Amino acid sequence: MIIKNSFLILVLSFSLPIHLRAGEVIDQAANAAIRAEASSHTQVMHMLHILADRYGPRLTGSPNHEAAARWAVKQLTDWGLKNVRLEPWDFGHRGWVNERAEGRMISPVTANLDFRIAAWTPSTAGAVIASAAQLIPPQGSLDELAIWLKANESKVRGRIVLLGKAAAINPVPADKERAAIGMPPPRDPNRLLANQREEMINKWLVASGALVRLYDGAGANGIIHEVHNRTFEAVNAPPGVILRNEDYGRIERLLQDGEDVRLEFNIANHWYPEGRTTYNVLAEIPGVEKPDQVIMLGAHLDSWNLATGATDNAAGVAMMMEAMRIIQAAGLKPARTIRIGLWSAEEEGLLGSQAYVREHLGSFENPKPDFSRVLCYFNIDAGAGSVRSVLVFGPESQQTVLREAVAPFADMGVGGSSAFLSRALGSTDSSSFSHAGVSTIDLMQNFADYGSTHHTNLDTIEHATPEELIKGATVIAAAIWHVAQRSEPLPLFDKSTMPPPVPEH
Repeated sequence: MIIKNSFLILVLSFSLPIHLRAGEVIDQAANAAIRAEASSHTQVMHMLHILADRYGPRLTGSPNHEAAARWAVKQLTDWGLKNVRLEPWDFGHRGWVNERAEGRMISPVTANLDFRIAAWTPSTAGAVIASAAQLIPPQGSLDELAIWLKANESKVRGRIVLLGKAAAINPVPADKERAAIGMPPPRDPNRLLANQREEMINKWLVASGALVRLYDGAGANGIIHEVHNRTFEAVNAPPGVILRNEDYGRIERLLQDGEDVRLEFNIANHWYPEGRTTYNVLAEIPGVEKPDQVIMLGAHLDSWNLATGATDNAAGVAMMMEAMRIIQAAGLKPARTIRIGLWSAEEEGLLGSQAYVREHLGSFENPKPDFSRVLCYFNIDAGAGSVRSVLVFGPESQQTVLREAVAPFADMGVGGSSAFLSRALGSTDSSSFSHAGVSTIDLMQNFADYGSTHHTNLDTIEHATPEELIKGATVIAAAIWHVAQRSEPLPLFDKSTMPPPVPEH
């Protein structure tokens, strides 16, 4: 909820600290310096441009991702941050890049097709021309699917295959589309998990001689949603093409008419064995009074391959880097160390941030030396909107601290805090830390049109505005500064209040 009370809108000309009702001391002079630096010398849109336009897409293990990471190291070093480094870890899979993709319908009519390539799928053997075939696999148990696959082997050999019906999409204006958020229905234990089903089907297509697999992009208004080969191995999947829903549906309807729909594809993908080693980026502003106490902030540097990865999550990286630049450029010297982490392989399962936590922090139950030093971790990963509230994994007193830290920025549309108590791994890098028992602060953002852009072909810089990113970076810098400067450390869970660990599945 946005707090609009007038007493929260601070007058920047005051020089004395402000005491809010719960006792937090707000450093108004620092907030004024942060505002001035952010508005007068912002670099946030330039950083977004470089990350998206120059280095996007940044698929983990790809040369683009490594180049973006090395650029971030140079930029953070040039600003005067310390302990700036690439931290390698074993991704366990080769890197992958699509280099060429051409596709069209050549019969019964000629038409270009609008599509993207499924990541970690192989190339075609040059230009391939073949008839399309559509099959509808059963959704049930392992035995049901195995019987169906055996019975349909001959129907896919030498064909370009559509599996499943076109999604029924009700077109909506692009600026009204939102990501669906909610709890999934209970899973039928007799049904295969979607990942298991996809792996079986892809291996069957390869063994049965299918030439190309067509996926439905399943988005309204030409939006194409991401699909990838979850085994990351070329031998386990055929070349994969994600068609926009309109083209997938057209082919389906022509096949239903009994037409021989012939398609042509020429796809060249390149694999990078050296991509098994990928990188997180780390850098610090050392604390001057309590350097062994660390406030962390971070965002994921990697993206999917359908577009340039601007809103997911170059915008978040740019805001976090800008927050560090603001603090450094404003000449603020934090009492505690402020450390930024830019993570790889978030999109493949939070793997980069988990690698960092395993290596450096351990867990509340089995801590490594750094666990007690890292007081909290701030995360951002919901598009190019400004910060509107904070979501805290920590005791209620921590909510109060964060709520009052951002309260002076009510004029920027931010206010309020909420909490969660689960240590389950979730949808973004903050859960790598909360899973281990580290306090986390998720910076909740204005959604804008993020529901239409993330993991799609629309994830480009056109969906970001300077005003939103500047406001976001300003609030982030102020919140981090406040926590780094408090006379007392941020309130944390203790043994009696820490939620129980949640096993990984």
